[in-house]
Amino acid sequence: MMASGRKIVFLTGATGNMGREAIRRLHARDDVTVRALVRPQEKDHPVVRAMVARGTASIVWGDLTDYASIEEGVRGADMVLHIGGLVSPLADNMPRDVVTKVNVGGARNIVDAIVATGGAERVRLVYIGTVAQTGSRNAPIHWGRTGDPIKISAYDHYAVTKTQAEAIVAQSGIRHWVSLRQSGMAHYDIWRMFDPIMFHNPVNGVFEWSTANDSGRLMAAVCDDAVPDHFWRGFYNIGGGAGSRVVNHEFMAATMPQYRAVLRPHWFATRNFHGQWYADSDRLEALVPFREQSIDDFHVEARRRMPAIVRLVPRLAPSLVRRRIEGLARGPGGSLRWFAENDTAKIDAYFGSRAAWEALPRDWDAMPLAQPSREPILLDHGYDESKSADQWRADDLRQAAAFRGGHCHATGEVAPDRAVEWDCAAGHRFTMTPNLYLRGGHWCPTCMIDQSSYAAEADRNPFFAQVWNEERS
Repeated sequence: MMASGRKIVFLTGATGNMGREAIRRLHARDDVTVRALVRPQEKDHPVVRAMVARGTASIVWGDLTDYASIEEGVRGADMVLHIGGLVSPLADNMPRDVVTKVNVGGARNIVDAIVATGGAERVRLVYIGTVAQTGSRNAPIHWGRTGDPIKISAYDHYAVTKTQAEAIVAQSGIRHWVSLRQSGMAHYDIWRMFDPIMFHNPVNGVFEWSTANDSGRLMAAVCDDAVPDHFWRGFYNIGGGAGSRVVNHEFMAATMPQYRAVLRPHWFATRNFHGQWYADSDRLEALVPFREQSIDDFHVEARRRMPAIVRLVPRLAPSLVRRRIEGLARGPGGSLRWFAENDTAKIDAYFGSRAAWEALPRDWDAMPLAQPSREPILLDHGYDESKSADQWRADDLRQAAAFRGGHCHATGEVAPDRAVEWDCAAGHRFTMTPNLYLRGGHWCPTCMIDQSSYAAEADRNPFFAQVWNEERS
């Protein structure tokens, strides 16, 4: 039973890195009661045991694919923090239909439950998206913002499902929703990750990191009554700001000072991952202040928490560590496996060509370590961005559609969250809200998730060409 005057916050993903920090921050507040969705298989998880032992949250046993448990969690809730889902690298190794059922079906279940229980006007829904939705953004297009084209990297079904789920939330008819796109999130167990996905990340790529600590603070902060009304029905990038914008080789040096002794530059892809520096992340901080821990602060604390043996082994036995990591690169899903098996599709996607890979240096002294421009360069979104959404007219939508190689069929009055009909550059007709199309960067739901069509799309869609041609040149 809810304590008098307290908000009920229904949270998914309580046992994940972001969810557990959110739980910790929410428990510190005296104005909320937490209700957490937990899979029965996780009843012995330390986070769950702590919640049960302390009585700090009520638990709804179920999962995102089970509508009944979702409705139980949503009923009577004031806030829904939808953090849960299948994420990479776990999602990359699961059947696509399972990932879709959890990530897309879960979002649909949450939206349907909010509407079915009469919460469309009252409940506030926070959806966690991902930087993976905008895909590879290597220099010179390494600066991004919401409204940039959705561009999903090849083989990234996780990003496909997160994009589809975001569309469900944004077009749900719920009055108060928001999509917060998570960047690379630094957490204290990051040293445990031993997965081939590490080789997908370009050495000279960029991330504007957030930390699990700050993401947890953000989840608590969005529950405040002080959050302005114009925050809702928007898209935001979660980032740590200027001090957390690093090149990937800088992050490698901070997390593994001996990386030159245990890694080799040609093990790492040069494209087809994701990551960018955000030209607009300060916008979220201004509306809902949450930043507390810079990436440098994180590294200091992470080293303190890391077991001493983990810090010492790369320094004392670098050749042993190198052989183990090289074995991962040569194993299933590893970059070197693609060349051993002549997997040309993967080679072309992640390196451009075998010849491009062969030209990469084999030692760090010969590897150029980039420092891309720190001066933001904004992409053209194809409409007058000085106008507020309530000033959009049919002509604005037609202008934006033409810049995308398509056509908007809107006539008369338009509204940001009222769906209209569009034609894409390939001739598909679809309905979408102007808000999702313009502010979310979504476009044709068919072409947008068909990475095999991207090269052709860039030839007919100037909006999309900005994030395809520059990187592929």
